[in-house]
Amino acid sequence: MVNKFIMSKTLEESPNANINKTLLDKYLSLPMPEGKIVATYIWIDGTGENVRCKDRTLEFIPTKASDLPIWNYDGSSCYQAEGHNSDVYLNPVTIYRDPFRRGNNILVLCETYHFDGTPTESNKRRSCREVCDKVADKKPWFGIEQEYTLLDIDGRPLGWPKNGFPGPQGPYYCGVGADKVFARDIVEAHYRACLYAGVKICGTNAEVMPAQWEFQIGPCEGISIGDDLWMARFLLHRIAEEFGIVATLDPKPMSGDWNGAGAHTNVSTKAMREEGGIKEIEKAIAKLSECHERHIRAYDPHGGKDNERRLTGKHETSSIHDFSAGVAHRGASIRIPRGVADDGKGYFEDRRPSSNCDPYCVSEAILRSICLEE
Repeated sequence: MVNKFIMSKTLEESPNANINKTLLDKYLSLPMPEGKIVATYIWIDGTGENVRCKDRTLEFIPTKASDLPIWNYDGSSCYQAEGHNSDVYLNPVTIYRDPFRRGNNILVLCETYHFDGTPTESNKRRSCREVCDKVADKKPWFGIEQEYTLLDIDGRPLGWPKNGFPGPQGPYYCGVGADKVFARDIVEAHYRACLYAGVKICGTNAEVMPAQWEFQIGPCEGISIGDDLWMARFLLHRIAEEFGIVATLDPKPMSGDWNGAGAHTNVSTKAMREEGGIKEIEKAIAKLSECHERHIRAYDPHGGKDNERRLTGKHETSSIHDFSAGVAHRGASIRIPRGVADDGKGYFEDRRPSSNCDPYCVSEAILRSICLEE
């Protein structure tokens, strides 16, 4: 009964949750004019963490991103330009199916550029793409485990007592039951929306802290890991919005004896996946050990300051100050899964990236270190 009360109180306090969503159905069921679709352009704003979007009508159905027109927006309202020269340009790069409007309507992931053709500070995709092109023959695969936390609109984790704390961590990871899991509806909706959109989502689970969840993207080759993860984040925020709940990527949303949130990044090259690949994995780990500080700076949007709150050496993390590696060791910087060690080939897991990392920065840093040795 306590949990039901908390949930109903949450929904009553949320303006979005109070809207009768069934009223929208009669408008969404109206037939679209022949030959017209709605394209939602999506981009990363100047924070390097948040996504923005806006819609436009197209009088054709594109088959690839290059078919789409370049658009612009007010960069001064997105922390990317000054008001006296505010236009920032949206260059479409990837198309996804729209799970909200359905039909032929689309979601369009975009890169952002200044008027002079230079990428904005938050456009990390461009340099990542250049690196991915250089190492394409290595066939790098990535998988990212995106952890996130669901919050009430007052910033409190969903389902937590308003004037106290839930029981200690233990029963919540992969949990089942109303006293262990909150808002599975959002997780299910997000999972299905990702599959419909064409995002390469491969799984999901409840995490260690109550109200914390995870979804996994991959395996993706090269630049597509960043594209798919950013689109999955957009879908998560957009779906949570409808429920009147906030999905935060803060790497340590609750201080104290609670797990933080990461974006554990699984990495392999073609050589690592072949027989004897464990030697290539060990070589890659040795290279990563030589540039720990550089990777820490690349693994959250604030140059490591967010990860300072998370990478403490506790709660299944390594220390931000030290590099370590081990088989099946969740307290290490780099974990080699037990099955990989047994098989002698496969992949390694970099456990350092924070939940709010830019996946383009993470994958670029890793490829520079293990493939280009930069």
